[in-house]
Amino acid sequence: MPELPEVTALAEYLDRRLAGAVVEQVRIGAINALKTADPPYTALVGRRVDSVGRRGKFLVLVTEPVPAEDGGDRGGGADDAGPLAVVVHLALGGWVRVTDRIQEGAPPRGKGYVAARFGFVRDGEETGIDLTEAGTWKRLSVHIVRRLEDVPAIADLGPEPLAEDFTLEAFRKLLNHRKQVKGLLRDQKIIAGIGNAYSDEILHAAKISPFAIASTLDDVSTARLYESMRRVLTDAVEEDLGHPPEELKDEKRRIMRVHRRAGEPCPVCGDTILEVSFADSALQYCPSCQTGGKPLADRRTSKFLK
Repeated sequence: MPELPEVTALAEYLDRRLAGAVVEQVRIGAINALKTADPPYTALVGRRVDSVGRRGKFLVLVTEPVPAEDGGDRGGGADDAGPLAVVVHLALGGWVRVTDRIQEGAPPRGKGYVAARFGFVRDGEETGIDLTEAGTWKRLSVHIVRRLEDVPAIADLGPEPLAEDFTLEAFRKLLNHRKQVKGLLRDQKIIAGIGNAYSDEILHAAKISPFAIASTLDDVSTARLYESMRRVLTDAVEEDLGHPPEELKDEKRRIMRVHRRAGEPCPVCGDTILEVSFADSALQYCPSCQTGGKPLADRRTSKFLK
């Protein structure tokens, strides 16, 4: 699943390409992906892209009406009176495909599944955007809203971990939970933008067990976790910026130190990276760096170790 660094880089790439472009086409390939009906998706056609940004793991494309003096003669009504945002959550198997021309025809289904298709024109140059989704579970979502808070999941998001006002003291208050720290870092209502991969990386950098209870961390561990979180995410964003969408997944895999590297040597101490499997996911960690050399309980092997 794309997390804060990848979505940040994706938004920056799309903003450079689309800011100022006019929406020429919107097609929905999977009606279950479209989560809103008012305003209708057709209201986007003829509007101009103001910016592309990010909130949590959501990609946010903001459009504005084109003034009449600039040729804004399509659409009309209340839907054109102010900004409209396209809010996309790529979920587990979603991604963005960018082409140098607007794709004609209905979005394909089946193996080449396209949830939604957009076409843009800026200074006579076309850009096509397909929202694609792989896998069996179709969870990619598209909201078209007048305010970001109209998307319930965005309204419930916690603070951004790289925001200037997200201080160590603010972070310390969020740890007042009888919850495993791995789960807390992934909880979007507590902290926005961190998922399974970067929570593994952050905990490894902080030398903290993923099973540690958040509220039991002492001041030193809390400070180390906060600093590791900021450093890991900042470094990942810097690595990702400038890459086109088709390179970001490989870039994410390249910079991972423990996530999805079970069986490989830890890059810090050389111990073997281990894995704990759950029903629909898995975490990876270094026992020497994070758990005092002890393996964590793994449901697959029924080793209920502490």
